[in-house]
Amino acid sequence: MNFNLSEEQNLLADSVTRFIGNDYGYDIRKKHVALPDGFDRATWATFAELGWLCVPFSEEDGGIGGGPIETMIMMEAFGKGLVVEPYVSCVVLAGSVLKRAGNPGQKAELIGGIIDGSRLLTLAYLEPQSRFDLFDVKTNAKRDGDRFILNGTKAMVLHGGAADTFVVSVRTAGNQRDASGISLLLVPADAAGVDVRAYPTLDGQRAAEVTFTNVSVPASALLGEEGKALVVLEAVADEARLALCAEAVGMMEKLYQETVEYTKTRKQFGVAIAVFQALQHRMVDMFTLHAECKSLLLRATLTSATGDAEAPRNIAALKYAIATKGQKVAHEAVQIFGGMGMTDEMSVGMYLKRINVINTLFGNGDYHLQRFMAA
Repeated sequence: MNFNLSEEQNLLADSVTRFIGNDYGYDIRKKHVALPDGFDRATWATFAELGWLCVPFSEEDGGIGGGPIETMIMMEAFGKGLVVEPYVSCVVLAGSVLKRAGNPGQKAELIGGIIDGSRLLTLAYLEPQSRFDLFDVKTNAKRDGDRFILNGTKAMVLHGGAADTFVVSVRTAGNQRDASGISLLLVPADAAGVDVRAYPTLDGQRAAEVTFTNVSVPASALLGEEGKALVVLEAVADEARLALCAEAVGMMEKLYQETVEYTKTRKQFGVAIAVFQALQHRMVDMFTLHAECKSLLLRATLTSATGDAEAPRNIAALKYAIATKGQKVAHEAVQIFGGMGMTDEMSVGMYLKRINVINTLFGNGDYHLQRFMAA
């Protein structure tokens, strides 16, 4: 496998890394979290100006034709900066659905709006009873002439309080856990009957519970083929898993680096604690665990980029590794930093919280261990 980045990919990496290093410190991040939307819209506009929102879209759709490698580059840097702007919810999730299932008109309007930063979409796929099963859908949409009438509830809709449009998985046929009969509909956030209850999440980001009560949308709101959306959701879920794992790998790198630097300045018994062999061993373990996850990330990303049949299995292995090794690195960092490592004044505790949230999104470690074994 070729692990070398192209010239364009190196330029993208330099751009994102420089921005995160110079303009997105932890103190700035805390200010963004305190804003009404939980992120800074001016910073989101800057992402658009820098061309980051167009990265994963094809040139025909107004993007640069990026793929899993470019997304990995972006998300690793975002992980290091604990970025709270809605890149995953809007670009990776909703954007991935649109590029797979949208018709030319939908793509022109909505992908164009995502790219220029004027539209915020998110995917409403999770339900209170569904856990990690994308096919477990109770929210239903019934035909009424040339319209669909929606009823149901979606849970943990990422950045749902700030979105102007929801991409909603609905059941248009069959029973609750049937693989067929699932469709995707575009629903404006301000449509009559849509109730959004936004709340902060453990990691300082935002999500929402969204209830649809006799919400009427036109038949033109359908994305892709009616009743055949599960294959789209599964592909988008793997894209999201890969992106979230890249974010976690970026956080793991920052955790071991910041821990090493901290031990050089923190003193016990008149000497820096970095000289204590027991702590040195623990920090070497942190470095090794990060390197293992980085290797798995590269393998999963490259097999996804080439369309290798092993890609889903590699993503499952990576997600399991992040759930176990990622949490181990974060726990070690908190232990070495001591009690202040768990305060919101320091980034260490927030890295741990974010890794914990990533572990629960699109399947936890146990789920992906079973997925890996079954593949």
